[in-house]
Amino acid sequence: MSLLRVALVQLAADADVDANLDRAAALVRLAGQRRPSLIALPEVLHYRGPVAGFRESAAPVPGRLTEPFATLARSLDTWILVGSVAERSADPDRPYNSSVLIDPAGNVSAVYRKVHLFDVSIENGPSDRESARTTPGSEVVTALLEGAAEDQDVRLGLSVCFDLRFPELYRDLVAAGSSILAVPANFTEATGRDHWEVLLRARAIENGAFVIAPAQCGVGGGVATHGRSMIVDPWGVVVAQAPDGPGVVVADLDLDRVRSVRQQLPTQPRR
Repeated sequence: MSLLRVALVQLAADADVDANLDRAAALVRLAGQRRPSLIALPEVLHYRGPVAGFRESAAPVPGRLTEPFATLARSLDTWILVGSVAERSADPDRPYNSSVLIDPAGNVSAVYRKVHLFDVSIENGPSDRESARTTPGSEVVTALLEGAAEDQDVRLGLSVCFDLRFPELYRDLVAAGSSILAVPANFTEATGRDHWEVLLRARAIENGAFVIAPAQCGVGGGVATHGRSMIVDPWGVVVAQAPDGPGVVVADLDLDRVRSVRQQLPTQPRR
């Protein structure tokens, strides 16, 4: 059996960037006590507040929003997925919403810029146009987690929140070799209570992959979020789920399970 220990951080970020980074770092240190190979944080972990503040918070990658986690990766000797932060783009009014993977040496291993932006209007729920403040990305991004598991390569496929509703992205990630799919999120309560678990389990089942989904909780920017960070196995079984409120959830992923499920249900795209 080849095991990979993963820790998810559930956070309740607000409009205070420095305080959010401190709270996130404290939870990463707490997660590190369980000696995981990968710690994953949620979307927009650094800021949830008025749009102007999101633009003002943008920084280069690597930079001030990722450096605290690079330091932690080195001290804990673990991979850290900085779920997403505002990364400066060519348009100062529209930074990227970027997920950043940091290796155990503290180096940026991969950057995924959110492709599908949250432009929605929910009846009796939130209305938002993320595209008005965010530049979309255009690339499918995976990364090899070197040394995370002793006896096999592990490839992580990157996505962010609203991407979850676009199954073709995950087919591309699996076609590129991913066995674990990351979905850091700031999922609204209005949609999350009916869609969050259903969609996460669907992405796991149709791809025969683990899905790891660290989420924001509480109210951020005036919008209630769903929380319920979870880990789903390749059969679609929820193997770990966070309770309400900030905290950490940990699970050991049996990587042999991916191969077994894919042999039983060979529905994966060809490379």
